[in-house]
Amino acid sequence: MWWGVALGIITAGLMNEIPKEYFTHIMGRGTSGKDIFKAALAGVLLDICNHGILLMAGKLYERGLSAAQVMTFLIASPWNSLTLTFILISLIGWYWTLIFTLASMLIAFISGLVYLYLTKKDLLPHNPHTVDVPQDFNIKADMKARLSGWRPSLSWTKKIAHDGWHEGQMIIRWILFGTLLAAALSTFTPEHMFESYLGPTILGLFVTLIIATIIEVCSEGSAPIAAEIMHNGGAAGNGFTFLMAGVSTDYTEIMVVREFTKSWRIALSLPLITVPQIIIIAIIMNIA
Repeated sequence: MWWGVALGIITAGLMNEIPKEYFTHIMGRGTSGKDIFKAALAGVLLDICNHGILLMAGKLYERGLSAAQVMTFLIASPWNSLTLTFILISLIGWYWTLIFTLASMLIAFISGLVYLYLTKKDLLPHNPHTVDVPQDFNIKADMKARLSGWRPSLSWTKKIAHDGWHEGQMIIRWILFGTLLAAALSTFTPEHMFESYLGPTILGLFVTLIIATIIEVCSEGSAPIAAEIMHNGGAAGNGFTFLMAGVSTDYTEIMVVREFTKSWRIALSLPLITVPQIIIIAIIMNIA
């Protein structure tokens, strides 16, 4: 997973150089369904693993995106990328890859609307980093003015690396903790236990949910596991649950969200909002 973390660090450093107004202008103020849809679409299209995405989500929050947008982006992103799409197609085929992708976008969008409602009702805190953008703000003209005469340099490159590393330290420690725990589980848990209890039943679904919660694995690593659950257990819904619950219930994700939002309510709401949706969709997939 090192490359995803490294890419996330570099991206976080680069995002430091982008004015907050740009994010608000492009992604909206995070107060409408349209803004939530933009965040879900951005999450699906972005090609970065689930560990690198954590750094980016934290940076987006710091750059002023609303909690609803950031959580939508985080839910939609981790296993939705161009790279992983091709991996999934080779493992489970075009049909199920499309179904999985659309279902994940649906969950992300609905969750974003729930976050939007809870924030408007002041049940969840607002992002203190939000900035107001003038109505007549011209991003092209502003960008042209800022880039006029700018040239990349060694000092600029060092600053990007330094800022990215500084931003990523609080998140990397949780990724390391999850990695060590996953290694321990992989070493001491017999493989036949996974194969025996992951069938297309309610019990199999909940066992899958528990396993996805405990195991910390990169998005590329989760795809083959999900495919095995789907094929060997005959349960497409369980495979989908393994992919989605790795985002929604993972302790690393929850702790990282707590770190960058400074809010336990936002962090703990992640599984509370998403898991019921995942279970319902998974049951439908297993029955279909």
